[in-house]
Amino acid sequence: MLGIEWLVFMSIWAFITMGYDKRQAKRRGRRVSEKNLWLLAIVGGGIGAYFGMQVFRHKTLHTSFRVGFLMLALVDVGLILYLSGLRMPTLSQLL
Repeated sequence: MLGIEWLVFMSIWAFITMGYDKRQAKRRGRRVSEKNLWLLAIVGGGIGAYFGMQVFRHKTLHTSFRVGFLMLALVDVGLILYLSGLRMPTLSQLL
């Protein structure tokens, strides 16, 4: 279960960071670097980064963020399903 806990923790962290960066952008304060946003998403925070982007309407005009965070979120969902024991049936099982 450690892997799922990691993904949940990183997603929460990425979500909060997206909100913080949006707030800083509005206030013209010190921003979170795009490199750090990507790093959070890549190391397991893809779901939180994607939902943070949608909820806070942050980085939505950047195609690389829209597509990249969505792809990372889908990978993380797949990892959660895999780690929780859910398996897709094989072709021989379907026939």
